[in-house]
Amino acid sequence: MTTTETQATELTALAAEAYVFAYPLVTMELTRRQMTTPGSSVLGSAPLNSFAHMPFTPDASFAGVVSPNADTLYSMAWLDLSAGPVRLSVAATPGRYFLLPLYDAWTNVFACPGTRTTGSGAREFALVGPGWQGELPEGVERIDAPTSLTAIVGRTQVNGVRDYPAVHAVQAGYRLTPLTDAPASTAAGPGPVDLVTAPVDQAAALDAATFFAMTAHLMADNPAKPEDAPVVERMALLGVVPGRPYDWDALSAEAQRAIAEGAAEGLARVRSAGRTPPAEVHDGWMTPYDLGSYGTDYLQRAAITAVGLGANLPQDAIYSLCRVDAEHQALHGSNRYQLRFEADSLPPVNAFWSLTMYNDRQFFVDNAINRFAIGDRDALEFDSDGSLTLLIQHASPGARLESNWLPAPEGSFNVMLRMFWPRPEVLERTWHTPALRRIG
Repeated sequence: MTTTETQATELTALAAEAYVFAYPLVTMELTRRQMTTPGSSVLGSAPLNSFAHMPFTPDASFAGVVSPNADTLYSMAWLDLSAGPVRLSVAATPGRYFLLPLYDAWTNVFACPGTRTTGSGAREFALVGPGWQGELPEGVERIDAPTSLTAIVGRTQVNGVRDYPAVHAVQAGYRLTPLTDAPASTAAGPGPVDLVTAPVDQAAALDAATFFAMTAHLMADNPAKPEDAPVVERMALLGVVPGRPYDWDALSAEAQRAIAEGAAEGLARVRSAGRTPPAEVHDGWMTPYDLGSYGTDYLQRAAITAVGLGANLPQDAIYSLCRVDAEHQALHGSNRYQLRFEADSLPPVNAFWSLTMYNDRQFFVDNAINRFAIGDRDALEFDSDGSLTLLIQHASPGARLESNWLPAPEGSFNVMLRMFWPRPEVLERTWHTPALRRIG
């Protein structure tokens, strides 16, 4: 059967829609494969249902992940809940902020054990996949995961290099224990197992047949939400049905071309949205507020997957990025800048805040004092009226002022203000970061 021009146009539009919808699911799976396959040397790799604890924060030589942070040590895990629940144990963490956000296969945060939500005492949780029924051990709190594939991207507060041993002890208190003897699944299904290429590049290289075959396969154990039913129903017109093998060869040549064109269009939409993610702009600071849980905003979900897989809920952390000064001129190391917080307008947080320096490639900047970020855990010097002035420049402002100095590169740069466990005035968007002012 041939495909008419009108039908081809409709298939292309539908394929583009379906590609955007499924992009996070496919990218999550490619990332899981890379990080859990034996022999992987990717940072954060570990077997399924096991933690990989990062023992240090990056330095200026690190170029593995853009926009790294110097505030927390990561604890990462990929879980397969299809064989049964996995127990998550958390030791007591008095006086130290941590969060263990749990991501479903579509990149939504569905729960977040941590200081904000569950406190600093020892806790026991059981992560339970779809459809499981049974009894849990006494004293174990049930957390229902909407998908069998689940990821943890934990963060634990670290106060500099000297604090590493204490944080390592906290990380050792995060433990995963399957509550069944059944082994975690290692069957990859359709698509590649590539231990070298970045998952976003792998996703971009998939042909339409493989992309949608992976989608149909993965949706069997990782169902879409009820509110996604309309798009799931439309995907069936492409032959994409959860749990059913995708029969690309059964499609006409015209239909194959139309679907391939749609997949390419979907990728272009994801990339375009990733370059300009939705954010509010005040005094040059760009702040995204609606991350971590996306509802039916499939394009934003896909765009964030492409540029920063594992985004936090705003209640746990908000990041604001600045590339320009108060006159909207691009930040550059040939100039000197000040960031001044009035005494009653320091970043309002329940945990801590920091200002991090990045070069024009979004990596840390090598400098004489080995400082990549500055914040409320540093020995800052406040002005006599209680205000705080941070100095952002390439050259040292002199030994007397170095306590408040964030070193900049010689060329272009940007800075990011991270606020962990922000207070209501941040979440309600009534507090905003002041502009960076050029002083010379």
